[in-house]
Amino acid sequence: MTTDEPSLTRWSFLEFKTFYDAKFGRKKLPEEPQESKPEDDGSSSNKEEDASQVATNPAQEGNTSLANGIREKPKPKKSMFPPFESAETRALAESLSRQVIVCTSCVLDIIRGNPNVKWESIKGLENAKRLLKEAVVMPIKYPSYFNGLLSPWKGILLFGPPGTGKTMLAKAVATECNTTFFNISASSVVSKWRGDSEKLIRVLFDLARHHAPATIFLDEIDAIISQRGGEGRSEHEASRRLKTELLIQMDGLQKTNELVFVLAATNLPWELDAAMLRRLEKRILVPLPDPEARRGMFEMLLPSQPGDEPLPHDVLVEKSEGYSGSDIRILCKEAAMQPLRRTLASLEDTEEIVPEDELPKVGPILPEDIDRALSNTRPSAHLHAHLYDKFNDDYGSQILK
Repeated sequence: MTTDEPSLTRWSFLEFKTFYDAKFGRKKLPEEPQESKPEDDGSSSNKEEDASQVATNPAQEGNTSLANGIREKPKPKKSMFPPFESAETRALAESLSRQVIVCTSCVLDIIRGNPNVKWESIKGLENAKRLLKEAVVMPIKYPSYFNGLLSPWKGILLFGPPGTGKTMLAKAVATECNTTFFNISASSVVSKWRGDSEKLIRVLFDLARHHAPATIFLDEIDAIISQRGGEGRSEHEASRRLKTELLIQMDGLQKTNELVFVLAATNLPWELDAAMLRRLEKRILVPLPDPEARRGMFEMLLPSQPGDEPLPHDVLVEKSEGYSGSDIRILCKEAAMQPLRRTLASLEDTEEIVPEDELPKVGPILPEDIDRALSNTRPSAHLHAHLYDKFNDDYGSQILK
């Protein structure tokens, strides 16, 4: 198999049909574009001509600049993929890049967009935000300080009840930090083909090193690397190979100079393998929001409108003890639905069809709407809070102020 052919196990129907037709003489393979000749109509050009056109046109997006009367050539664009050993590995990298979300300052073909989550939009969690800035932002901003024993942290685990903001912190890292961000889930690195899962892990870290500084976010990491072996545990061979390769790649981060940072999140930290806990150097509890954080959430989601009756934020803070950030958002949504339900009920009572431009405005949220929302909404994660506190006492990391 030539290097330009994809892996046999990864051909699409169109690729197979084109190869079959060319092999048996039904149709020729698409030929590479030839160098343009003087008689060409200019509709096609090779890469050297494209590069020369960019270098000689100073008005195109600022690719060239003049310095002391000499035109400077643009810097070569960084390749999407590092040089791989085989076409099969490159095909795996291409399939992986189509699944992950990459947010970076440079222009890449695999950019999917910006999550647009700022540090300020996350209420509370100052300890976790401080550590993430220390691990990702500061080494890029002040690289001379982070060397030798003070080398940057290579792995951080965010654990806590569901809905407390672990994924929001990862989105803030993707938004605020000038790094390539890989958002990885179990479906991104697990393949039905034998041996491909391990290769996908290796390709993922090769891509991260190639686009360094980079951040690899492993969401729900307990689904990828739970505890190995043990009594009563039946584990498939492929799953064990995947976990071993992930551990090897993370251990290799300690011996490289590239700034590659692994950020993991889980709701079941006690299910993780001990070897993975060792490689995740900092393990940070993302707890349920405290009263100050809850007040900030309520003021952001249910702001008091001028001219309307002020909302009882103090009552909300007092009665929302044990609510997660997700529960608070559901509570505010339920409160905001009450005036909309009254408006919809009045519209349904009328037999005439009201034009869209004449629809009445939704009324303000009343204090009784808050009471009704509190009675209809219950916390979802407070029953297991003591388990996270116990894990934090045994394995957690803290930052002293």
